[in-house]
Amino acid sequence: MIQSLRKMRLRMILLIALQLLLIIAVALVYSLDLFGFRQYITNDALVIGITLLTVVDVTFVWFSTRHISRIRQKTDLKAAEIIGSDVQEAYNFGMIGLVVVDENNIVLWINDLLTQRQISILDSNILDWQPKLRELLDGDEDKTVKVEINNRNYEVKYLPDALLYIFKDITDAEHYYNDLQAQAPVVGVIMIDNYADVSINVEDNNDVVLNIRNSIFEYAKQFGILLRRYRNDAYFALCNYESFSKMKNDGFSILDRVRVLGSNNETPLTLSMGFAHNIQDIVRLNELATNAIDIAMSRGGDQVVVSRFGEDLAFYGGKTEAQEKRNKVKVRVLADTLVGLMKNSSNVLIMAHADMDMDALGSSLGVKAMADSIEKPALIVYDSKLTEKKTKGALTTMFSKEELAKITISPHDCLSKLKANTLVVLCDVHKPSMTMYPKLLEEANKVVVIDHHRREDEFVESPVFSYMEPSASSASELVTELIHYSSNNQKMVVPPSFATIMLSGIFLDSNYFRTTTAGMRTFEASMILREFGANNTQADDFLKDEYEEQALVNKIMANSKTPYYGVVVSKADPKDYIDRATLAKVANRNMQIKGVSCSFVIGNTGEKETRLSARSDGSVNVQLITEKIGGGGRFSQAAAAFTNTTIDEVEKRLVEILETYLAEASNKNQPKRE
Repeated sequence: MIQSLRKMRLRMILLIALQLLLIIAVALVYSLDLFGFRQYITNDALVIGITLLTVVDVTFVWFSTRHISRIRQKTDLKAAEIIGSDVQEAYNFGMIGLVVVDENNIVLWINDLLTQRQISILDSNILDWQPKLRELLDGDEDKTVKVEINNRNYEVKYLPDALLYIFKDITDAEHYYNDLQAQAPVVGVIMIDNYADVSINVEDNNDVVLNIRNSIFEYAKQFGILLRRYRNDAYFALCNYESFSKMKNDGFSILDRVRVLGSNNETPLTLSMGFAHNIQDIVRLNELATNAIDIAMSRGGDQVVVSRFGEDLAFYGGKTEAQEKRNKVKVRVLADTLVGLMKNSSNVLIMAHADMDMDALGSSLGVKAMADSIEKPALIVYDSKLTEKKTKGALTTMFSKEELAKITISPHDCLSKLKANTLVVLCDVHKPSMTMYPKLLEEANKVVVIDHHRREDEFVESPVFSYMEPSASSASELVTELIHYSSNNQKMVVPPSFATIMLSGIFLDSNYFRTTTAGMRTFEASMILREFGANNTQADDFLKDEYEEQALVNKIMANSKTPYYGVVVSKADPKDYIDRATLAKVANRNMQIKGVSCSFVIGNTGEKETRLSARSDGSVNVQLITEKIGGGGRFSQAAAAFTNTTIDEVEKRLVEILETYLAEASNKNQPKRE
């Protein structure tokens, strides 16, 4: 219609211009009396001329009016066909706005509701007025978008055949929904980390403990949380989602406050919290919150784990390294529990993670030694294709083919050994998808987890025994302590070949006692293995590089960048396929450079696989960084794997995540290098 009006306007201008030119021409000819023109001009001639001009103008106006009327009638008929002339009031009552456009999205007609709400968009382009409506032009008639107009919310749908936009007022519904969301229940559990370890030496009314408790109650009062203490170190929390959102926007600052208050203790006191929401069932929320706090504690504490029903867990905090929570009594209880489970089982199958390294192999051999000591049949699930090169070299060096066949079993054959009462022990891994043969876990009834990595969202379903200690340097260290502190330790025998590989595993994961997790317990475990006959020199030889690997390490280190002070990012040549152990070695070597706080190394480990290895000196939580990119690990050691992703793409994602989360992962802000 707008285009038709424009064309008629142009025709009218042309007609008037022609008439003016004609009048001017006649006047000139008459004044100059050209061709004896005056003699022909009579009163009758003037009347005839004026009459002709009038007839032409009237005819033009009549035809234009008829044409406009036909167009408007056609538009009105189309609107009437769509909405029905007798239901206009119903649409007003239902607060539904209608907009008819032409092929170019120019507004031809709007209904009374929009007019009454002072939405004047006639003759304008609806997409220029509301650009978000472009999303409706993809051909999906069921698609809707939400827009805000004059402080009211509308859900918009487009009918392309009718060139009709339908605006449904959802302001009240949105208000009720937002109010319902704000008042939705959130259940939480708050626990003081390390309280059990220090409670023997610290009185309940100790100033530090009292200050921490007061801070917790003040924080709860500040954010409108109902708090009830049900244990000396634990609190039940209940609030609505609006209060929880404020806590989240605040960054759960109570963690930092408690960390400062508890830092004066010999064993620092920190805080862990688990929250659950997004479902109305309070009982279910309590289960989710309990699971969340368990995960927070198993990851080393000093963090918040949020379980949103139906979605993956979210992690906040975790700025401090996990503190040692093990003591001889606890380890003895755990060891005896594990031995008891073995005794009550028909046989034991031991499995580590895919790409098995020296620590995974060493801890697996340690568990087998425990089973052998109580004369319980035990086999290690082993696939040479899923084992690192140096680990395979250690196995072929320490064991003959016959000996290796007696202690290992292939993944495809292990199901034949699986019985109803078989105990499956996972070493150095807790994620089913990362194990040597995940199908074994699907069929097993009894599963034990022994791991030193921080727990992630993916976990073995209902393990009968779980020993996860992020403060330990390695899984081999944990298994060594289980052997040493067991009540049956007099009968526990670890062959020198097993002990040597276990010691090599400690060397690997502690980076020769350089990592922050390498403490007195690590040295004690090494001494215990020496007593069992571990060979230091041979354990070290297993980890030595060949000349080609050393040259490759230097090549990767040469291609390094420092996007932030103290942060090093190294990239391998895309043409090279790098062993994951080599990536870890480069990350460790970068950490030996003065001033480096954390190191990230990226390289292709296969035709379609790219991996990232991360290390930290303890001032940056690299686990938090790698979790954001899709990986995981421990506070100072972490990794991530990618499929069909280039090295440059991984680097770009890493830098973007560092931009956002480096300050959160660090105890201090890192200035960006210009």
